[in-house]
Amino acid sequence: MRIAVDVMGGDHGCGVIIAGVKSALEESKDLTTIYLVGNKADIHAALPPRGFRDHRVRIVHASEVVEMEDKPAIALRKKKDSSIARAAELVRDGEADALISLGNTGGIFAAGTFKVGRIAGVDRGCIATVIPRQTNEFVLLDAGANIECKPLHLAQFAVMGSVYSREVLKRKNPRVGILSIGTEDNKGNELTLETFQLCKKLDLNFIGNVEGHDLFKDRVDVVVCDGFVGNIVLKSVESLAVAMFSMLKRELMHTTQRKLGAYLAKGAFHSIRRRMDPEVYGGAPLLGFNGLVFKAHASARERAVTSAIRVTANAVKTQINQIIAREIAAANTILQAETAAVIA
Repeated sequence: MRIAVDVMGGDHGCGVIIAGVKSALEESKDLTTIYLVGNKADIHAALPPRGFRDHRVRIVHASEVVEMEDKPAIALRKKKDSSIARAAELVRDGEADALISLGNTGGIFAAGTFKVGRIAGVDRGCIATVIPRQTNEFVLLDAGANIECKPLHLAQFAVMGSVYSREVLKRKNPRVGILSIGTEDNKGNELTLETFQLCKKLDLNFIGNVEGHDLFKDRVDVVVCDGFVGNIVLKSVESLAVAMFSMLKRELMHTTQRKLGAYLAKGAFHSIRRRMDPEVYGGAPLLGFNGLVFKAHASARERAVTSAIRVTANAVKTQINQIIAREIAAANTILQAETAAVIA
């Protein structure tokens, strides 16, 4: 298993990313090669302090970085020797099975689209974010890559999300729903109403429309929406979790009795915090590309980078791209036949 890691995109420098790579290599013997892609001088300077020597590591020099403020497509075109471009080329050329980057999300998505290329039959790649709830997780897609979508795009997101939930998260028969303003079949806008009709025809465990308050009730495993809505949901959930922990901490420290109660319940609080910890998931996969593309948080530290490599390696092992290719081809056949029937 070969993974290219863009070590130049994080907030904390390449040393933190390299430390995460070191932990991942110590954890897994399935990793045959890790490419550290970035400025060679910076990488060499970061290796000795971490006692990092592993024959599975290869260094690929890249003299440029796609910065957070760069416009993705323009930067990718102008910065041909950027670390994300070089990492994507390793996947494109068959030298790596997957790439991981902590950098500019738009730049990573552009690299996936223009360098790695999409799986045959996939119209748009998408960001699939795994969000924890009480006993398991659900997949939200698209989480921000595609602001404007067509019904076909959302139907394909449903297929790819179902595959990811089944193969990687091990949900036996993932329940797929469209995020809307009501559960009734006739609720929603033109995009969701047309997507509803398409998803009904596909080989999915399609449960129809779901609302925001359904997400954390274990009613749905794959939540489909356009990137505009998905990104708002994702950031709202993230900020709510931070606010709730902050409010809880403040209230529990208000009196001596509450402090004692908090001490007695600290095991439960630690369990909840671990369950909600984004570093466990490492980031989000970008689905629909000819090679796995994984976006880790820019603020990720060592443990999150290790998690990102673990999740990506697991997805490679399940051959998720090959499964997506087959199921997208089958879905497109159904949708094309339906379109032909309508025209006739």
